[in-house]
Amino acid sequence: MMSNLSRPAQEKALEKEKCLDKMLEGLESAVIAYSGGVDSTYLLYEAAEVIGSSKVLAITVASELTTPEEVENAKQTAGTMKVAHRRLDINLLSDPELRNNSPQRCYICKKHIYGALLRLAGEDGYETVLDGSNADDTAEYRPGLRALRELKVASPLLEAGLGKQEIRYLSRQAGLPTWDRPAAACLASRFPYGEELNPEGLQNIAAAEKILRQLGVGTNLRVRCHGNLARIEVDRADADLLLGQKDAVVEKLRELGFMYVTLDLGGFQSGSMDRTLG
Repeated sequence: MMSNLSRPAQEKALEKEKCLDKMLEGLESAVIAYSGGVDSTYLLYEAAEVIGSSKVLAITVASELTTPEEVENAKQTAGTMKVAHRRLDINLLSDPELRNNSPQRCYICKKHIYGALLRLAGEDGYETVLDGSNADDTAEYRPGLRALRELKVASPLLEAGLGKQEIRYLSRQAGLPTWDRPAAACLASRFPYGEELNPEGLQNIAAAEKILRQLGVGTNLRVRCHGNLARIEVDRADADLLLGQKDAVVEKLRELGFMYVTLDLGGFQSGSMDRTLG
C-alpha cells in the first residue's frame, strides 16, 4: 500500500494530526469502535496517546458480517497498544430489513452497532463513542454516516479532514503495523442490493477470499457473489498471479458452490456494487 506523500502533503497531514489531537484533548474518556483496520487503529493509537490508554476502550463487533480472523487481529493489535479490548457479539441478520440487503443496509447496520456501543459506553462511564470514518468516505456512497450523525457519534478523523493516504502516512510514522493493511469492508458488500443475506453465503465469500489470500493475493481483494458466479476483483499484479494459478482458483471456488469463476477486468474497486444505484 502506498503511503508516500510529497513534502507539502506530509506537512499538511501533520497539521491535520495536530487538529485531531486538539479534539481528543477535550475528552475525559472514550470508547473506540474498533475494526482493527487502518483508520480505527490510527484513531485508537492517537486516543490512547492523548486521552490516556487507561481511559480508552476498544470494542470490536463480531457478527455474521465479519470474519473471526478480523476480530482476532483487532484484539491482538489493541493489545500492542496496552488498551483494553472488548468483543461485542451482535446478531445483525435478526433484523429482516438488514437481511433483505436494501441500499440502506449500511444505515441500518450502523444504527444497531452504534446504538449498542452508546449503551455500553453509558453503562461503563465512558464519555463518548468515536468512529474511524475518514474524509475520503464522504466522496462515496456511505449511508452509515447519516446514522452516526443522528446518534451524535463523533468521527474525529473525518472532522480533522484526514484522508486514507494521510492516515497511512501518519500510521507508518507512528510505527503502526496496520499502515499498509489492505482496505476492508463488511461481507455484505459482496452481494447485490436486494439479494437476501444468509450465514452460508457470507461464510462462502469469506472462505473464498481466504483461499485467494493463501494463494498469494496480498493487496486489495473482493469476491463479489452473483448467484452461482464469483466475480474476483484484485489489483493488476494479483490478477496476473491468479491467472497463473487459474486451475487451482476455479477448483477451490467450485468446491464452495460457485459454478462460474470470473476475474473482473476492471480490477479492484471499492463499492463496485453501488454502481446499480444510478
